[in-house]
This record gives sequence, C-alpha cells and structure tokens, in this order.
Amino acid sequence: MPASPVEALLPIKLGKGRIPYARGMRAGPWVFASGILAADDKGNLAPVAANGGRPLSGPPRWYREALCLYRRAEEVLRAGGTDLAHAVRSDQYFPDWRAVPFLHLARKERCGDYIAPSTSVLEPRLLIPGAGMSMEMIAVRPGAGLDVKPLYPAGLDVPSTSAFAPVVAAGDYVFVAGFLAAWKPGDLGGIAPEAKPPEGHLWKGNRIQLEADYIIRKKLVPALEGAGASLETVVKAQVYLADIHDVPAFNQVWARHFGHAVPATTFVQTLVPGFAIAEARCEINLVAVTRGGKVPRTPVKGNYPAVCDGHPLAVRAGNLLCFSGLVAADADGPVRGKRRSAGRSRPGIRAQMEYLLNVAAEGCRASGTSLENVLRIQQFHTDLGEFEPACRTWLERLGGRPLPISAIQVPGPLVVPGCSVQLDLWVYVP
Repeated sequence: MPASPVEALLPIKLGKGRIPYARGMRAGPWVFASGILAADDKGNLAPVAANGGRPLSGPPRWYREALCLYRRAEEVLRAGGTDLAHAVRSDQYFPDWRAVPFLHLARKERCGDYIAPSTSVLEPRLLIPGAGMSMEMIAVRPGAGLDVKPLYPAGLDVPSTSAFAPVVAAGDYVFVAGFLAAWKPGDLGGIAPEAKPPEGHLWKGNRIQLEADYIIRKKLVPALEGAGASLETVVKAQVYLADIHDVPAFNQVWARHFGHAVPATTFVQTLVPGFAIAEARCEINLVAVTRGGKVPRTPVKGNYPAVCDGHPLAVRAGNLLCFSGLVAADADGPVRGKRRSAGRSRPGIRAQMEYLLNVAAEGCRASGTSLENVLRIQQFHTDLGEFEPACRTWLERLGGRPLPISAIQVPGPLVVPGCSVQLDLWVYVP
C-alpha cells in the first residue's frame, strides 16, 4: 500500500468523545496547524491559561493564554519541520475583544520582526469552554522551494498595533492579510468616508457595497499587484460579515470586480461588533497565485449547485485545492437526508455532514485527489453541541484518521438559513 502523501502531526484525543485530532498536517512543502488552542494533552484548557485560585496575582490571563497558544503553534510547526519565520498566514478568533491586544503582545514577543499576514475577528464561542482565543496557521518548510518574502506595497497600511506583513509571497503563491475599508495610516481614521453613505443621507449608496468596493479597490488590488498577482489569479477568499443577510448585495460587487474569475469564497458571520473597527461590516483575506507563474489556477465545478450563484465549488492552485464554503443545501434549500433530528425543521447534523462530504469528495475527484488528503477542516457551527456528531461522520468517511479540524460557533444563520454547519476545506493534491 503506497504511503499517504499527507502526515498527521502530533495527534491527540479531543474532549469527552475522544475524537482523534491532528494538531497539524504536513504535505509536500506545506505545514498546516489547525484549531490551535491553549489546551492540554486531553483537549482541555491548559492550567496556565485559566485564572486559578489567584487570578490577579500574575500576568494577565489573556496574555498567558496567548503565550500558550503560540507555544502550541510552534510545537506543530517544529513537528512539521518549519517555524514561525516561515509562516505565511494566521487567522485568529476571539469571543471577547479585550483579549486581542494581549495576543498582539505575545505575538510580537514570539515572532519578532516578521509576523505573517493575519486576520482577527470576534465570534461567540470556541470549542473549549472558557477559551479566549484560537488560531489557524499555514507555513512552508525551509528548502522546499517556496521562499517566504514579506511585501509592503506603497500606501497599503496595516492596523497600528498589529505589525503583520500585509502580503507574503511564497514562490508563486500569494497570501493577503484580512483588510477592512479603513483609511489613514494604521487604520486610525476608522472606516473611510467613501466606504459609507454620507451622514444623514438614507439612499446615497448601500453600506456593505461601499465597503466591499473600497476594500477591493484600495486594499486588495494594490496588495495583489505588489506581489505580481491580480484579481484574475485569486484562488481563495474568506469574507467575514457583520450581517450574513448582506451576502446578495456583497455578491453584486464581488461579481462586478471578478467577472468570470470569482474565487472559492467562504462567507462567515461575526459578532457585532466583530472587527478591529467597531462600525466595520466586512473584512476580506485572500490567497492568490502570480500572473504567468508556474502554478496554474483551475476552477472546479461539480454536479452539486454552488452555495451562491456564479461561485465555483472549489479552485485548485498547484498542489492546493481550496473549496468555497459548503453548506448542505441544493437549489431548493437545505437538503433532507434519511437521518433527521427529531422535532426539528432543519436536517440533522449527520444528514448535513453526509451530504457535505459527498460534495467535497466529488470536488476532490474532479481535481485528481481524495478527501483523505484534507489538510484543514474549518467547521462553522450555529451550535457547537453538534461538533462531536459531525466529527463522527468525518471519522466514518476517513476510516478513523486523525482530523485536522477546528470549530467555531457563529451567531445567527448561515448563508443558507436552516443549515447549521458550514465547511471550509483545504486539500492537498499529490
């Protein structure tokens, strides 16, 4: 039997259900660290991250938790043969905005002068009760041919306290940090005046469309051009919204800018406020490839309808396959599987997961890979109580392999009301 092209890093058993969990995955030049929490080896909140009996006697609790978070991330990267200096992307989730500055302090301490492109948003609940932060990270292995090059395109600022690189090139791959419709150095001017209707005017533009258009024109396009990429070469986007009902209006702007080259796109609702600027309604991060480089961009279509009209099921970029956000819905709305939760109008979590994994498996086959090569599973739940049965469906499909999984509880409905879980998947293509 041939060796698997992907390797689970530092697997443990997670929670009361003893879910086999891979703290990271290594495949080719890539190392993915998923669902990083300040956890002990049993998947509980580490004592150093808890308040304990003398909560006011030592360093701030969130600072201790952030240091523990980075130690866990470094353990995974080290196991994969890399380090923080070769990270190319970092995503953080917080239930409480007061924790964010403490992560920034710890990040600067652990990362030094180079901090990978970053996105931070607020969500109501993390997988471990009491946890104040969680993280996802992508890195490349030294000597694997993807040299990390931080880029600082002229006029492209980042938040004043964050100090991350706005753009990083790794070979022909380009990673762009999460951007808001902010202006003035350090984003200290708040949301740009042209990204919102004039004060006192009711129909001088739609707020989400103004913000989206500003982010694309003033932030994303300069970031991509500074790395030798363009909107036509974008592979993957995560779009965080203060109101999921803004998706149709957002998509009008998205389609106008991208035309037939819409990337794999995932929409995630945040808390309100949910961003570094309290009044912001949208934040976007990207993965792209360079124009004329050696890594082709290939959209993937399937027999299942995309969640949003005009969006691809997935986009392949070299040895990475990035899916759009997947929910268990067809053209008529939420699917109705054989398994259904008693007394609920929506399909049960097992029925949703079976449908989603069938969709993902088809996308993988169309791209010359298989679901067994998944590098990252992000699950966005409306109820984290469904996390364990969702994982059981994964384990049945993957033969009990450790799952490179993270889970976040989001507020309100998903992009298709009636669905309770959304998957965001990255898969390795050998």
